[in-house]
Amino acid sequence: MSSQEFARARRPEQKQQRRDTILAAARGLALEQGANRVTLGSVAEVVGLAKSNVIRYFSTREEIFLVLAAEGWQQWRDAVSERLEAGDDVVGALAGTLVELPLFCDLLSVTATVLEHNISLEAARTFKHTALGTVHALAAQVCRSLPGLTEDEGRDLVTTAAALAGMLYPVATPPPVLIELYAQEPELDAARPPLLPTLHRTLAGLAAGLPALR
Repeated sequence: MSSQEFARARRPEQKQQRRDTILAAARGLALEQGANRVTLGSVAEVVGLAKSNVIRYFSTREEIFLVLAAEGWQQWRDAVSERLEAGDDVVGALAGTLVELPLFCDLLSVTATVLEHNISLEAARTFKHTALGTVHALAAQVCRSLPGLTEDEGRDLVTTAAALAGMLYPVATPPPVLIELYAQEPELDAARPPLLPTLHRTLAGLAAGLPALR
């Protein structure tokens, strides 16, 4: 589809195609650069549209990435389900699948501080329903696999896993200037937490300790 046809499309399926194209462009840029460095203008440039056309579908760049964050929650839920059904332990499933979803971890790191700002009420509502619904679904799976946990404790484990991934990911995957610094001064790199082992160890401790706190 040419840029002109893309801009003039009116049928519902064409509008959905535009949304999907915009999301795909933002996803690709975020994987290359990090979500925080992607602008609405750079997304528009990739899809061959003016920013004024892009905002017909997403009012702000934050709304674009909030949709991708919601997709990430659903991808995480599905990946954890697959791991648990295959016989993996809960902590390994939660931690391992997060590490396999770098864009989701990146978006988790900026959800509260960036993505939930400068958005419409409806965009916020849609995202929160998706995220909370996923937490409840994951918590139910966790409790089935770890019957010693209550429903509330299962939710605590899931939400902590997501929050910890969002906090650790930017530290564990530093920008080029820090990579260069760490190469020059390895003792500074020693303070950088490895993502998967840190997630696994912390979640294992939490899973073991939650029942003791009742």
